[in-house]
Amino acid sequence: MTIDTTLAWSPRQVSPPGDTLTELLEERGWSQAELARRMGRPSNAISEITLGEKEITEHTALELERVLGTPAQFWLARESRYRESLARQREAARAPEQLDWLDQFPIKQLQEAGCLPPGRLTPAFKATLVAPLLAFFGVASPEGWQQQYLRLEVAFRRASPRQQTNNAAITAWLRLGEIAAAQARNLPAYDAATLQAHLSAMRALTLTPATAIGPALHRLCAQAGVVLAFVPSLAGTHVSGVARWLGDRPLVQLSLRGKRNDVFWFSFFHEIGHILKHPAKRAVFLDDASAGSTASSREEQEANQFAADVLIPPAEACRLGQIDLTADAVRQFSQEIGVHPGIVVGRLQHLGLIGYGGPWEHMKDRYEIAASQEHA
Repeated sequence: MTIDTTLAWSPRQVSPPGDTLTELLEERGWSQAELARRMGRPSNAISEITLGEKEITEHTALELERVLGTPAQFWLARESRYRESLARQREAARAPEQLDWLDQFPIKQLQEAGCLPPGRLTPAFKATLVAPLLAFFGVASPEGWQQQYLRLEVAFRRASPRQQTNNAAITAWLRLGEIAAAQARNLPAYDAATLQAHLSAMRALTLTPATAIGPALHRLCAQAGVVLAFVPSLAGTHVSGVARWLGDRPLVQLSLRGKRNDVFWFSFFHEIGHILKHPAKRAVFLDDASAGSTASSREEQEANQFAADVLIPPAEACRLGQIDLTADAVRQFSQEIGVHPGIVVGRLQHLGLIGYGGPWEHMKDRYEIAASQEHA
């Protein structure tokens, strides 16, 4: 996912407006004392302005306009640029102290995703990435990042918390989903009934070519007011997906971990289950598909059961123990219930009725899911 932003800035020193004032005085042959008399100011006040020690206020700008004929707007703009330059220099000086914060994140992956400026990660260059990383998160400081994003940790409903140790990387992955959601346009308000009604059409997509799945899922989710985002996993996240609310807008974000179709569809319907069954606006259901039914929380177990029931309805699931464990029998059963054979294989493996690997894996499709809002 390439994020179109203007994150990088090149710090440069801007001269104080007093330099321009000095040049104008020299052109007129005036001394600072004469300017002070004309403005009714003490001489030291003019000296402080020329040295950049004293700011040019709106009132001073108007006086300079009357005395020198230079518009007040000019002086205020020069003063503003100068003060901004000083602030940026102070921030740049702090950057080396913030490298420990920066080092928590998968910087190289964020560069590859277009979220940060490219460049070799030397200590000097890394210091210049502090400001762009803050801009990526939309915060003013590492302290702001902690208050805005680490507070989400309290809301995480994790399927496999022991594996998910890099909270900084997780917040970067979540931020990518927020950016994707912000790019969604003209979506209707969320409607649970519409989402529920679309489940059968979504399930039918298990039988379609992989290239058609992404656009169709995006369209069906969007019609229900749900944002669907495919965001590649970042190092240290160990997440398969997340279901969360951004204001009144539900977001389903999939990390593309596990590209086998049985894993993909289980993860997708697991997150849809969270949206339909657990509409808690503050919760962030952060899930690891590898946890499967071992997830202990009630919400995770309910989302697991929801996904399982959508893919293979309970009335059909009870027949799984009765079919012949042959490829032909699995294909016949899959055709009867209208789902891809790879999903039936995945369920049989999960139940321990067949083993993993070997010829069974050839019955599953492998998806190449594009990290975008339009293709899968």
